Amino acid sequence: MSALPIVVATHEVLNQPPPLENLNLFEQDVALRTAVAREGGAWGEARLNRFGAWLGQAATLRLGEQANRNPPVLRSHDRFGHRIDEVDFAPAWHELMRRAIAEQIHALPWIDQRPGAHVVRAASAFLLNQVESGVCCPIAMTFAALPALRAAPQIAKAWAAKILSAEYDPSAQPVAAKKGALIGMAMTEKQGGSDLRAGTTRAEPSGDGGYRLLGHKWFCSAPMSDAFLTLARTEAGLSCFFVPRWGPDGTRNAIHLQRLKDKLGNRSNASAEIEYAGASAQLVGE
Repeated sequence: MSALPIVVATHEVLNQPPPLENLNLFEQDVALRTAVAREGGAWGEARLNRFGAWLGQAATLRLGEQANRNPPVLRSHDRFGHRIDEVDFAPAWHELMRRAIAEQIHALPWIDQRPGAHVVRAASAFLLNQVESGVCCPIAMTFAALPALRAAPQIAKAWAAKILSAEYDPSAQPVAAKKGALIGMAMTEKQGGSDLRAGTTRAEPSGDGGYRLLGHKWFCSAPMSDAFLTLARTEAGLSCFFVPRWGPDGTRNAIHLQRLKDKLGNRSNASAEIEYAGASAQLVGE
């Protein structure tokens, strides 16, 4: 009977670097630190250091990986057949969103009026993008929404506190019952692409000072948001509208999610084709 073979190692990795993790993403970035100080954001270095340390942890980097390996799932109807138009996200996505909102990346310059607030916010977003860029989409749109709503003071007054909130609330319910709100955008149509003037979605007066939207949007960014800025045509021409997910009576607005896009990048973030089936909307600006 022959002797048993000698067990030897047959696989050794020699040409790969160790994982780039467990380091402070802000502290190790000399160019970013220099730029923040030069452009008036020195007062925010402590918060950027804290955020950079959290982002660089191995566990945080895994959150970014998990959010992309487990993309969002559309739930158009509940198990009883009722239309709900909701999107389920991985727990990792929610944790990244929670921390981004807590860091006020969605609203810092509108909360803190000190010079350099835009610099500190931009640096925070730059760091977050290195770990997971998908969450930066709803964060950026929410950030942009509040100054746009200055053209509609009544809407801004009703929504500003929830937009500025540092609490992430992913629940699907009317905004009055929520701790914070996110704002999405739905501009692109299939016949126009980036030519927004080619949009055909119609806005018809509803008789109460508002409008009803009828049309299809080829690309709605972050369809789980609490409201959307969108484009539609009135008799006077193309205009911007504010479309909440829920009506004032607590019923779901007629925003129907047709499908989620199957994307090459930005997979953790939901992007959808939607139908406005008479959705209630308010005019923003002219």
